[in-house]
Amino acid sequence: MSTLISAPVAPLLARLFTEADSALSPALTSVSPEERQRLLGSRTEYRRLYGELLKDLWLPVSPETGRLLYLLARSSGARSIVEFGTSFGISSIHLAAALRDNGGGRLITTEFEPEKARRAAGHLREAGLDDLVEIRVGDALETLAVDLPDTIDLVLLDGAKVLYDDVLELLHERLRPGAVVIADNADDSPRYQQRMRSGNAGYLSVPFADDVELSMRLA
Repeated sequence: MSTLISAPVAPLLARLFTEADSALSPALTSVSPEERQRLLGSRTEYRRLYGELLKDLWLPVSPETGRLLYLLARSSGARSIVEFGTSFGISSIHLAAALRDNGGGRLITTEFEPEKARRAAGHLREAGLDDLVEIRVGDALETLAVDLPDTIDLVLLDGAKVLYDDVLELLHERLRPGAVVIADNADDSPRYQQRMRSGNAGYLSVPFADDVELSMRLA
């Protein structure tokens, strides 16, 4: 039986997705769509966007993307996973469930906002998966610059979109050939998309579904 579709994980995820669907961010609604888009693409103001305007907002993967994460981690036999942006832990639960069913491993995940990290840790404990996960709190450009595993099997990029390229650069040399990189909402990171699709960066990359860039390290 898959951990993902069994208790306690399955009912927990159903509850968390319901909570995410009903959540609002008063700070974010006070900002115009144009300003939001500007902040989303700013390499100097992402701290304001994620530390103020989005600090209370659920930013989960979709249920379909969550299942894709589990599927890719399971089918690749991943044991070493790095995640950029856990939010309240929904994507981390999917990845950790795959590690459990792969026989164990380690998920290093990151979160800029301390309260989100605290709640994500609680959700992982409730799922019975916290023993597989290390949550690093702070700016991922700092928290992922040290103490990484020698080999990484799978990466999820789902934090500040403008930093996708920079975060991947921190991890690139440790990605094994065949390692999978999933970038959620990749349309909001054109620099990253251009790199991954260029054919010169050592990856084979394709758009998947509406908002996911799915890539594999070639060598």
